[in-house]
Amino acid sequence: MNPHLRNVLELGRKEFVALARDRVLVVLIIYAFTVLIYVTATATGIELRNASIAFVDEDASTLSARLIDAPQPPYFQHPARISNAEIDAAQDAGRYTFVVDIPPDFQADVLAGRQPTLQVNVDATAMSQAGIGANYLQQIFSAEIAEFAGRRRAVPIEPVTQVVRVAFNPNLRMPWFLGPMMIINSITLLSIVLTGAAMIREREQGTLEHLLVLPLTPIEIMLAKVWATATVIVVASALAVTLMIHGVLGVPSRGSLALFLSAAFIYSCSVAAIGIFLATIARSMPQLGLLAIPVVFPMGMLSGGSTPLDSMPLAVQWVMQFSPSTHFTAVMQAILYRGAGFAVIWPQFALMLAIGTLFFAIAAHRLRATLARAAD
Repeated sequence: MNPHLRNVLELGRKEFVALARDRVLVVLIIYAFTVLIYVTATATGIELRNASIAFVDEDASTLSARLIDAPQPPYFQHPARISNAEIDAAQDAGRYTFVVDIPPDFQADVLAGRQPTLQVNVDATAMSQAGIGANYLQQIFSAEIAEFAGRRRAVPIEPVTQVVRVAFNPNLRMPWFLGPMMIINSITLLSIVLTGAAMIREREQGTLEHLLVLPLTPIEIMLAKVWATATVIVVASALAVTLMIHGVLGVPSRGSLALFLSAAFIYSCSVAAIGIFLATIARSMPQLGLLAIPVVFPMGMLSGGSTPLDSMPLAVQWVMQFSPSTHFTAVMQAILYRGAGFAVIWPQFALMLAIGTLFFAIAAHRLRATLARAAD
């Protein structure tokens, strides 16, 4: 066997042993790929769910009763009835996200062909529900009013209707999106933390000096830590997709799991190089944690998973093309959501390899300088 390859393999085996002895990191890996995925997918989300709503019925008509009964769970809680004087106090106290005021003679105005208005008071501090809920209420009330007026006035139904078919996730359930996206965030975080912690552990325990006297090169040291970390991440990702995404959350997958894990390995190697670079700057684990924050969060938030890349400013879109998370997010969505094969996503594979090689070269240069100072 080539001596350089043997060195890389033996050093990688050492990384496995060191990681197995670090119970904190082992618990972190298990938590990130199980509990964190489940909690994020099921307990959070931006869809409307269980929103509190109250009505002020100043009309007391058949139509107003229908409007009050229209918002139903799971989108809204059971509607409450309050008086006009209670609106401000109720919303200031945060009791209701939506308060709908039905004015007097509302039904009479609708039947007379006039265009009366409903007042919808929205607590905009509930940001995730305010805008979506207001649109939901508009659609619900419009449908109820149109059906009521059509029956009373024999309004003909339009001959053309719009039918929307959702190719993936037909019920638009947020856990189906948040679960896979959380895997990307976990891979990003742990690839940086594991490699960075491994480098800092070498320095704190004095084993870095031992490596310097051995016939090893900085590239061999880096490759060992990168492939060991990526292997752990890929195994954890495979278990997360199989057990958590498919099993617990029930999210279907259309593409190849092997292809997804291949992309995850390349992405983890790219991000691990960033972790080594940060470890050459940080002098302790707390410093590494602080340095990782401004790296991990932008990579996750601006990768196109939470917000489409096209809706971001052009400058941000251009900068994020140099982040491997952007291309890995596109690969993940193409494989798991749309069942794409390698013939479709090979450009993203090539870009991840190119960006990873660039980060690896930068980290290697920085590591050489660090080891040279340590030798002196």
